[in-house]
Amino acid sequence: MTGAPPDAEPLVAVTEFTDPGCPWAWGSEPVVRLLRTVFGDQLGWRRVFGILFDESDDPAPDPAAEARWYEGFVRDVTAHTGAPRPARLHWLARTSWPASVAAKAAQRQGAEPAERVLRRLRECTFVAGTPADSAAGVAWAVRGIPGLDTDVLRADAASAEARAAVAADHAETRRPCREVRLLDAPGPHPGRAKELADGVRYALPTLLFDGPGGRVCVPGWRPPRAYLDAARTAAGTALRTAGPVRAEAALERWRTLTLPELELLTGDRTPPAGAVELATAHGVLWLHPEEAAGHPALREPHPEAPAAAGSGRARVTGATGLGE
Repeated sequence: MTGAPPDAEPLVAVTEFTDPGCPWAWGSEPVVRLLRTVFGDQLGWRRVFGILFDESDDPAPDPAAEARWYEGFVRDVTAHTGAPRPARLHWLARTSWPASVAAKAAQRQGAEPAERVLRRLRECTFVAGTPADSAAGVAWAVRGIPGLDTDVLRADAASAEARAAVAADHAETRRPCREVRLLDAPGPHPGRAKELADGVRYALPTLLFDGPGGRVCVPGWRPPRAYLDAARTAAGTALRTAGPVRAEAALERWRTLTLPELELLTGDRTPPAGAVELATAHGVLWLHPEEAAGHPALREPHPEAPAAAGSGRARVTGATGLGE
């Protein structure tokens, strides 16, 4: 290994523009986890919640038809990313604000609880099919997250400070850098700045890498190598790198794993022993047993969902394969 000692200040500052309900951001979770596994504390990480679904957006004239359209969009996105998707999206998120404010407020409890909250909010949409787009929905979604004080989160999310922090994120997302305003790139999601009725914003997700080597912008959907190279370029020097981890270690750290995450983090497709396997409409989600105990896809239906929602099917991954 080369580079700075493990206890040094982060060499590269990463800014991630994201939204809990964005399917492209959901599909980019594997590469975000890869970066944080490979480079560790050499990267300083900051999440900016861009608000994909704003409170000022006009409501859909036919919410059921809108949900079916967006369900098809998610199906197309996950065909590119390999991410899980729900058998049915029960409604389209009415606003990104409650989930984003909760994810921002969770950061006050530390990095690990914040990671778990954001992931759970993503999985509410893209595994359970029930977006956490209200205070009640968020409370239902985060219930049972190990290590999270839900009473503290509820109070913090209701604070003016949390709302103001996300309002600042909203504004920052609508000041995209020149590179993405002029971007002309191929691909299903090239990352050009999105034109809005009142301006422009970063495409979600977009990652900015800032370091001694300069700034590198990686917008939209890119292969893992683009992100790894961006971190190295921004560092301007050699970075320490960690190799693949065991599946069980990956599950212990991240709590849930998709197949693309399993492959990127471990270099293998063998699921972690003892994991709870949750089937989705597009692949499997493996859950740590502690995470499975309170996961929204495996408990009673969401309070705002149709009766058919919830009650997912799961089984435990054995040491040598999948078993009952």
